[in-house]
Parts: sequence; C-alpha cells; structure tokens
Amino acid sequence: MSDRPARRDPSRLVEAEGFRDFVRDDWGPADRRVHLVDGAAEAAAAHRARLSAAFPGKRIAIAAGIAPTRSNDTDYQLRVDSDFGWLTNCSAEGAVLVMNPVGGGHDAVLHLREPAGPSEPDFFASARDGELWIGAVPGLAEWSEALQIECRPLEDLPRSLRGQLPEVLAAKGVDPLLDALVGAHSPELRTTLAELKRIKDDWEIGQLRAAVDATVLGFADVARELDTAVRGGGERWLQGTFDRRARALGNGPGYTSIVAAGPHAPVLHWTRCDGPVAEDGLLLLDAGVEVSTLYTADVTRTFPVAGEFTDAERRVYDLVLKAHLAGIAEVKPGRDYRAFHEAAMAVLAEGLHDWGMLPGSVEKSLDRNGQHHRRYIVCGIGHFLGMDVHDCARASAASYHEGVLEPGMALTVEPGLYFHPNDLTVPPELRGVGVRIEDDLVVTATGADVISDALPITADGITEWVRDRRG
Repeated sequence: MSDRPARRDPSRLVEAEGFRDFVRDDWGPADRRVHLVDGAAEAAAAHRARLSAAFPGKRIAIAAGIAPTRSNDTDYQLRVDSDFGWLTNCSAEGAVLVMNPVGGGHDAVLHLREPAGPSEPDFFASARDGELWIGAVPGLAEWSEALQIECRPLEDLPRSLRGQLPEVLAAKGVDPLLDALVGAHSPELRTTLAELKRIKDDWEIGQLRAAVDATVLGFADVARELDTAVRGGGERWLQGTFDRRARALGNGPGYTSIVAAGPHAPVLHWTRCDGPVAEDGLLLLDAGVEVSTLYTADVTRTFPVAGEFTDAERRVYDLVLKAHLAGIAEVKPGRDYRAFHEAAMAVLAEGLHDWGMLPGSVEKSLDRNGQHHRRYIVCGIGHFLGMDVHDCARASAASYHEGVLEPGMALTVEPGLYFHPNDLTVPPELRGVGVRIEDDLVVTATGADVISDALPITADGITEWVRDRRG
C-alpha cells in the first residue's frame, strides 16, 4: 500500500501537455480595475507622510498579511493588517510596503504578486491564487495607477530590504516572508502608528460616518425581523440579518456581532448567538459595519422585543442612560481620557447604592481599592475607534488612558449594567437583565459630535423605534 497522500487533482493537469498548450491561448482582457473610495489614495499618502516624519532616516516595512487557514485547505477571507491598510488602502494579499529614506522624507514602494498569466501553471493549478479559481485580480500596473505609488514584484522584496542602512523597522508576525528577511523587528513602529492613528483626518471621519450610517440601517433590519426571530429564528436569525447588511454595504461586520436576548444580555461578549428570542424579554444588539476602507462602527442598543419595558427593565435602562449622558458630557478637548469613564461609573455606583446593592458607601466603591460596583460592569466605559473596533490598542498608556482628548479623536461611550440570572446579590426582579447603550463620538474643537445619534437612546424613543419597525 502506498503511503503517498491523496491528490486534489488526480488527472495531473500540470503534466498534461495537451491541456497546457490549449489553455495558454485565446484569452481576452480581464477586468483588473481597482475600486477605491474617493480620496483613499490621497489619504494613504498623507498617512505615510506622518509616519515618515516620525522616523527620519529609517527604513520601514509593513506587510498586508495572508489569509489565515480555517481548516485543512480552506481559508478565511483576507482582512489586511490595519497599519498596512492605513498606509496604503491596498487590499492585496501578501503585499509589502517598503518606505526608504530619501532627502527629507521617504520613497514608498509597494511589493505585490503579479497575477499569473495563462502561460503559467498557477493560472489554473493554484486554488489559492489562480485566476481560474478566484477570478481576475489587479496587477502591479493597476495598483500603481490607483494608489499613485510605485509597485514592484514581490520577488524584488529582498533587494528592497538590502543595503547600507543599519536597521529596518518592520512589523513582526504579519507575514512569514517579511519575518524571514528582517531579523530585528520594532515594537516602536507599532506604538508610533497607534499613536498617529488616534487623530483622524476629515477623510477618516467621513469613513467612520459611512460605517455608522450602514450600521443604523442594519439595526433597523434587525428590528423588522423580530417577529421571525420570536417565531423560531432566534438570535442566529437576527445575527444573520445584521451581518447580511454589513456584507452588502462593506466588508462585513467589524467584529463578531453580539445578539443577546433575555438572560444572555448580561454576558458581555455573547457571540454564540444561538439562543431563542422571547417576546417578553430584552434584546441587546452590539454590532458595527466595517466599510471597504476598513473603518468600523461600534454601536449598542438594548430594547424590549415587545416594544415596552417592564418596570424593572425600565429602572435599569434609565440608570444606564443617565450614566451614558454623564459620560458623553465629559467628551471634549482638553479633558482627561478617563473623565468620561469616571463620570459614568459614578452615576452607576450611586444608583446601585440607592438600590441597596453595594456593601458600603459610594465613596468606598469608587475608591481604587473598592470597586464593588464593578461586579455589575467589569468592562470599561469606552475605547478609541477606527480601523479596529478597539483602535490604537498598542499606543502607550501616556497617550491613551492617561492622556487627554484632542480634536479628531474617535471613541465610544458604552456604560452598562449586567445582572446575571444566577447572581444572588441581585434582587430577583432584576436577575437576567442586561443593558448597554453605546454611541460613537468624534471629538471636535468645542465638544463632541455623536455620529450615531440617528438611533434613539431614551426609553420612550427606543420603544417607539421598535414598535414602528415591527409594524
């Protein structure tokens, strides 16, 4: 018995001369156009200029990455590295950006795989890259024209990284080829990029608005499908409903959608979405569309499926709303980043104390060594937002949680209360109730712009919104 592995192609087309000769000729031109959002190439060039100024005289290399394997020979869809996307707006798998110092700045070169032509075996033999398998893709000329950047074959990458410069700042772990070519990698590069990305330019804010607008449509889709979910489709039906909108208007969801009905609502990251949707319960929907430029929304609304809160649900909702508004009021330039977090937490602690749910005073709970109220909200109140749902995560503490807000920063405010069904410290009527309200904001010169305010947040507003869409 042979121990050779099975072949995907037992006919061995690569070795068939007749097939090779016949498949080589009589192909017309393929559509290899690059489809970019207006201003994408200019925005990427501006971002490269900002990075260039941060590292004068140093060579920089960042890779797009390759699609990870899902199982065996099936892959997930590629979503390029966020830093690479910010610097290029290129979506080509395996591409590598190299920025070489010249004069007072850098010259940028994008290395890509040139699509295999009909005379090459990969044209028909590669299920990962072959045009007969995956369709036509842009080549070097098309990417160069669209992005206004020099493009060279990926095979030339070793030459681009060779030379007299003492170091190459490269992002490790994104692409094996780049890792093999560059021995030393710089965490400083990732940190600098994260800190540069804190301040969004007008084009980026426009992309975030587009992501939020698409997300608002997705939330309305979900509300219109509540009847089907109650009848038996459950959380999965609603997750699929939102994700379909996200896929139609962008890349897809910016993160795994959270559709948490009834007792699942207190679970912070209920991404299983495999439960029923009851007519007499709450639904917590935390979801965001990622548009084609990779910017994502991150919005949460909690609403009664039937269109009416119970007295207990309304009590929790109104306290979370009060905390939400207190947090938003602190989002303005010059304020400590922690201010909106602290303001919202103070409201929640006071409310929980009034309900007799804290073992001591509000002051004791809010003390750094107290934090008793955090039993019911172990997560934070918000985070930066951008190409990643938790954007700028590699920024230094001094420029993030210990920093101050500046115009152009985009962030979320998302207080909540999460009373698990089996938490015996919670009054029986509140067990299984989870409420979160999350909005997306952009810091302006005078305050903040709530870019997700097309969705209501008051209890009366959200119930009317649900009833209108259930019809």
